[in-house]
Amino acid sequence: MHLINLFGPPAVGKMSVGREIAARTPYRLFHNHATIEPLLEVFDWEMPSFGVLKDEFRRRVIEEAVASGLPGLIVTYVWALELPEDAQAVTRLVAPVVEAGGKVDCVELYADMSTRLSREGTPERLAAKPSKRDTEWARANAVDWNERHVLSTGPEMPFPLHFPHTVVDNTRLSAAETAEEIITRLGLPTDP
Repeated sequence: MHLINLFGPPAVGKMSVGREIAARTPYRLFHNHATIEPLLEVFDWEMPSFGVLKDEFRRRVIEEAVASGLPGLIVTYVWALELPEDAQAVTRLVAPVVEAGGKVDCVELYADMSTRLSREGTPERLAAKPSKRDTEWARANAVDWNERHVLSTGPEMPFPLHFPHTVVDNTRLSAAETAEEIITRLGLPTDP
């Protein structure tokens, strides 16, 4: 199986781009909030149980995707690149694919802060992410994450893992245009 780790800061367009890739390829999308939203019904974000279950559920979905013979899976998340524990979590997340001899690509989306803030509150985002419906809070949270963490690679923050790493600046690209660029750059099959 081919696993695409689509990561980047909040509101950069991970879910929207992932949906566009899935619509054009035989790959399936398992986006960040597919685990977050149900868990928030029971646990607060800060509770240890939330983090444990989020990570376990994501890994189990990937394990079953490998076992079921899916040709490809797209997973999305926000990655605090400066935290070694986040890199370790990504390594654990992709382990089922690596152990099965599959391929892992890490695709980083980048957009400037003003673009990301303008993407908060879009109908698609609000429909899929109830926790983002308080758009004032969501925008403040995006700024807070940006101030507290390193969310994009660059000269001061090289990519921390050994997997192939692709960066796409989607500041001025639609989700469809970004998906097409990723499909081309990774050479993905385009027969859904």
